[in-house]
Amino acid sequence: MNLAELYKKKKPVISFEIFPPKLDTPLESIFGTLEQFKELKPDFISVTYGAGGSAKDRTIEIASKIKNEYHIESMAHFTCVGHSKTEIDSLLENLHANNLENILALRGDPPADQPDFDFSKNVYRYASELIGHIRNKSNFFCIAAAAYVEGHSDSKRLKDDLIHLKHKVETGVDFLVTQLFFDNRLFYDFLDKTSAIGINCPITPGIMPIFKAEQIKRIASLCGASFPAKLVVLMDKYGDNPEDMRKAGIEYASTQIRDLIDNGVDGIHLLTMNRPKSSKTILENAGLL
Repeated sequence: MNLAELYKKKKPVISFEIFPPKLDTPLESIFGTLEQFKELKPDFISVTYGAGGSAKDRTIEIASKIKNEYHIESMAHFTCVGHSKTEIDSLLENLHANNLENILALRGDPPADQPDFDFSKNVYRYASELIGHIRNKSNFFCIAAAAYVEGHSDSKRLKDDLIHLKHKVETGVDFLVTQLFFDNRLFYDFLDKTSAIGINCPITPGIMPIFKAEQIKRIASLCGASFPAKLVVLMDKYGDNPEDMRKAGIEYASTQIRDLIDNGVDGIHLLTMNRPKSSKTILENAGLL
């Protein structure tokens, strides 16, 4: 199913994000996790893409299994970092051959072994260029893109980031999924700003539960997400106790999601960290199961 059509028919759309196992871990290790996620009946599951395309084949294989064997709609992350146009076209053909019609088009992160990677030397420097290439190549794909509630780290001003986002949407985006955030007020303000500049496609908030305080601090620093005061207090209180931190993180995410649902969001994209049991608890707490 083209997910753009799903957003027209259903609200809220409930989706999960999972990531492939590391390259030194058997691919089959993810299958038991998928079985548990299947029981939660999400509207779709997205599969992330390794930095520099390191797990691209696994992304497609897992997304194909979700779609064609588990009969749950899937969305494959797709980045342009380190790829030639020929490689991009080959990947698109592979997606098409596996009946995968939904793509989350991203610039992508630099390869792990190249922290000083020069994006200007990439065949496509920006996600909007990749989106334009995909849209010009085929109408088969539904294209999602990332939105940054607190602005992309490369943008000096939020106003500039919103202008870039509008350009990205106009290039051929069907819906947006936000990076993680922890203060819903920032998201509602973001919706007001996107509406004011004429961005009218569905915007689904990405919610990442806090299972480990240090881990989430590192992830948040990479994507520029801030912590509201009450969350800082929570992490300071429970950060040294893994089980208490997990429980507190689940409750915080549940409260976030309940508030978002009450305010009529287009969907919820739960960044599951491959934890089906915790994800189930969050959905139950939020009244979504």
